[in-house]
Amino acid sequence: MVVEHARSSGNLLYAQSGGVTAVINATAAGVIETARKHKSKILKVYAGADGIAGILAEDLIDTSGESDTAIRALRHTPGGAFGSCRVKLKDPVTDAARYRRFLEVCAAHEIRWFLYNGGNDSADTAAKLAAYAAAEGADLRCIGVPKTVDNDLMHTDFCPGFGSVAKYAAVSTLEASLDVASMASTSTRVFVLEVMGRHAGWIAAAAGLAGKKPEEPPQLILFPEVAFDQARFLARVREVVTQVGWCTVVVSEGVRDAAGKFLADQGLVDDFGHRQLGGAGPVIAAMVSRELGLKVHYAIADYLQRSARHVASAVDAEVAYKVGEAAVKYALEGMNAVMPVVRRRSGRPYRYELLPHPLTEIAGAERKLPEGYIREDGYGITPAARRYLEPLIIGEAPLPWDRVTGLPEYVRLKNRRVAKKLDRGDA
Repeated sequence: MVVEHARSSGNLLYAQSGGVTAVINATAAGVIETARKHKSKILKVYAGADGIAGILAEDLIDTSGESDTAIRALRHTPGGAFGSCRVKLKDPVTDAARYRRFLEVCAAHEIRWFLYNGGNDSADTAAKLAAYAAAEGADLRCIGVPKTVDNDLMHTDFCPGFGSVAKYAAVSTLEASLDVASMASTSTRVFVLEVMGRHAGWIAAAAGLAGKKPEEPPQLILFPEVAFDQARFLARVREVVTQVGWCTVVVSEGVRDAAGKFLADQGLVDDFGHRQLGGAGPVIAAMVSRELGLKVHYAIADYLQRSARHVASAVDAEVAYKVGEAAVKYALEGMNAVMPVVRRRSGRPYRYELLPHPLTEIAGAERKLPEGYIREDGYGITPAARRYLEPLIIGEAPLPWDRVTGLPEYVRLKNRRVAKKLDRGDA
């Protein structure tokens, strides 16, 4: 952790990165509302339009044009209010032009603090920018702000965004299973739900909260951490259908075979170097239908799971706001290259504290589901996993509902742009 002396006044720049969540805007609200309490130091809060891509294009948003009511409404609005992106900065030596461009934009707009709200790759970017700025003698401090439904950041009890997607996965598994059980005698016998999780099975594990007994759904969970064995899996599905009459299978998108190949590998790679996956759920469903001759339905939760603010966790929504608040406080205290992490104090009720942790110890690492959280047969969660997961989905985060339309009252910001000061508008 690096702590500098108290800084002079200036502007703060906030940006959202990667896949958004049901509560990432609550973090934005935490940042902006906290900054507004320190107007003598933080003159304005800017946001990067579409994350760092917008910053490099000098496409900045002035949040001072938004009312306090609008910013408060971010606490219950899903999506990314300022836009996000999947752009990763490479090493400063090979990507020097974009690093220089970033500092030019910050200098032109008198930005003293940069808060980057994202997951693993975003922590890496914030750490690199902090180091580069320091090496160049730039008047800039960089703070990482945690967010990811994958729950795979190190050194934190959980990642904001995960509690809500976990609640969605558990509720959806329970509700869909009641549907399947109702129709199993004459219709669908197997239901497959695909959830996110490329390398870590946290969301799939959360779906396991839907039932407590082996015969209760989901009867089978397929984790990325457990190599998929087709023959063993099909035998287990047949056994469950024989005993229970039907079967719910939750599959993580990142399930691999014994050779380490994704079941749903499309052969494509995104800008972060991640394999693009084409749907493990349909693969599993087709396998069951073909090999066992059972009627199967499948669903891919995809964006639904990470945008479902209507079933958000109260704990998740609160922590998401608090990490934004903490990030601003760390910035004003002169900290650099740190991220607020969650330390659990108790599970029931859920109590925690936030602590600054060096970005260099978070970036580039990935927390997978511990072996002790996976049942011995590899198809379910253990009591230890349940003790960890359950407190994170406790409580509801109420929404304001429009009495005329019956829909949630989500906010859309004005997102007024800041006048450009540099010659070129792209990186």
